[in-house]
Amino acid sequence: MRITSALAAAAVLTLAAACGGGGGGSESSSSPDEPVKIDFLSLAWQKESVAANKQLVDEWNKANPGIQVTYVQGSWDNVNDQLVTQFAGGTAPDVIHNDSPALSGFASDGYLLDLKDKLPAELKSDIPQTAWDTVTFGDGKGGQGVYGVPFLQESQVIIANKKLLDEAGVRIPTANEPWTWDEFSAAAKKMTKGESYGVAWAMKSPVNKTLNLALNFGGTFFQTGADGKTTVKVGPEEREVLQRIHDQLYKDKSADPDALGQGTADPLPAFYKGKFAMLPAGVYLRQQVVEQAPDGFEWVTLPAPKGTSAQQGAVSQTLSIAQESEHPEEAMKFISFFLNGANQAKLAKGDWLLPTSQKAAADPAMTTEENGWDVATASAKSLVVAPFLKVNGFDEWKSKVATPALQEYFANKINIDQVAAKLVEDGNKVLERYQR
Repeated sequence: MRITSALAAAAVLTLAAACGGGGGGSESSSSPDEPVKIDFLSLAWQKESVAANKQLVDEWNKANPGIQVTYVQGSWDNVNDQLVTQFAGGTAPDVIHNDSPALSGFASDGYLLDLKDKLPAELKSDIPQTAWDTVTFGDGKGGQGVYGVPFLQESQVIIANKKLLDEAGVRIPTANEPWTWDEFSAAAKKMTKGESYGVAWAMKSPVNKTLNLALNFGGTFFQTGADGKTTVKVGPEEREVLQRIHDQLYKDKSADPDALGQGTADPLPAFYKGKFAMLPAGVYLRQQVVEQAPDGFEWVTLPAPKGTSAQQGAVSQTLSIAQESEHPEEAMKFISFFLNGANQAKLAKGDWLLPTSQKAAADPAMTTEENGWDVATASAKSLVVAPFLKVNGFDEWKSKVATPALQEYFANKINIDQVAAKLVEDGNKVLERYQR
């Protein structure tokens, strides 16, 4: 989200002041007896997550009097605008919380430190290569660099009404044996009775959900030619998931049309009342169900359906180090502590997301059946780097082309050929500007 109001400008100045001068530069100690001071910009926002972040910072500071970390609260709503201002003004924090798609531009502009030769062996080996792939980008010099440590990821799951599942007598999918898309569609049809639907697709923001699931059928939506130029591609693989969701809405009539224009959490009140049986959503939505569901409401977490594979696109939350930081070694020591296995488990629980750490994923808290953690954590094995997130110009394509086109398609205002044409033709005009 790009914020251009005076309020946002004030927020930028406030955060810049809060972060001090130049990644600890203005606070760097003039005396060897004074501690090194590091600023940590955190985007944690849920109550449990903020508490976990602050607790870990306090633990670090008590154990490391020579390296003191200051917790600075940021916001997902305007962090990238803030960082642009801070990088330009030399006031960026030393340690920066962000998500992997945002790193590419900052890395190519030289604002982030390449960490590939600075990662401790234990930290590097604990996180699978598929997660490291999400933070690996061109360094602007023909090589590849690692510009963040990936630590939390999101997958798509299905949150389902257990009573309606049981009544329908459908096979309950497991992490090892998920439904195929055909089975998923059949189950949704079977659970559509009277005024109740089998499934609800909240499509106010349709791009990430559909593009990530499109990898089930090998749909990438972008291709790079021999000339190195990237163009939009909407072939049979990319159409599969789009068409199947559309069929549930208008052919099978097993999807609740009222949910179409809603955000991810908006259908929950209707879900609790039994208006539909299944809600495909990100794993984090389980928290709101736990907190809001009425007494006696039974729900389960099911794995997302699979196509030719169960692959989904992965976006990672990351910690990076500013290129201008005067204390990169100390910043890396803090990151290594903050993101060790035990601590990642705490952070994942606080955010209701998936840890990248293999040690954290084996933690009993991450594998319990309670609140669907076993299914959620198992889904991480299907995450692969989302190729579209490495496309220069993707954000503009997403906001100006894909979002309105997919909204029209799912509202049945245009057909599959027309949405494909919009995504490709209008999309290539956007990408062309980024490749001159």
